[in-house]
Amino acid sequence: MARDKAYKVLARQKGLSNNKAKELIDRGLVYVGDKKVKIARAEISEDTKFRIEYPEDIEILYEDEDIVAVNKPAQVDSYDIQDAIEGAQLLHRLDRETSGVLLLGRNEAFIEKAVNEFKNRRVKKEYVAWVEGVVYEPIEIDEPIHTVKKGKAFSIIDPLRGKKAHTLVKPEEVQGKKSKVYIEITTGRTHQIRVHLAHVGHPVVGDEQYGSRTQSKRILLHSAKMEIFDYVFEAKEPKDIARYK
Repeated sequence: MARDKAYKVLARQKGLSNNKAKELIDRGLVYVGDKKVKIARAEISEDTKFRIEYPEDIEILYEDEDIVAVNKPAQVDSYDIQDAIEGAQLLHRLDRETSGVLLLGRNEAFIEKAVNEFKNRRVKKEYVAWVEGVVYEPIEIDEPIHTVKKGKAFSIIDPLRGKKAHTLVKPEEVQGKKSKVYIEITTGRTHQIRVHLAHVGHPVVGDEQYGSRTQSKRILLHSAKMEIFDYVFEAKEPKDIARYK
């Protein structure tokens, strides 16, 4: 009986690229019967029947013929949501650990217009986060960001190579030495909120990559509200954001 590497068999069976198939196995989304496929390069029978289990707890906030707004759970990749919603394409992305409003477009004409709104900074984006330290007053951060994309993306403040980035932070609540803040960004640089907050000494709780010393199940950042064209979408705060501990 013919055998081949698991990711290659999956790719042929589901009409995926080899890279995509390997990625799905690496993320733990592929099953044979009740067993998770753990090794993408394992040799298996070509007759093996695979099942891809996309995340089911995706709450659709709104949809019409142009747009789909989703309340993305934390620990789910934005592309997994795109794969799970047929005929929809991401208009932007949220980091894997970030929860909240995520937007997808349904047709080329709308997608083109929407992407243009993002580029021209006409999309209003509001987040809520728990950060290290005590934030008493509003903070405005206007520091250029440069992103290095070798392996895992990492952003730094860089006046020479960086692109313009603007973040507004407003205090909401203090618990011990942690603060809940509301954030509005007018630009959308990679890890913008995370690197900007770390720069002013208030890294997002759980964000060890940018200096948080508090261990958490995830980075405590939530996309609370987005406005594009005449649409306004809001995602309810999950429990870990609504109350710290």
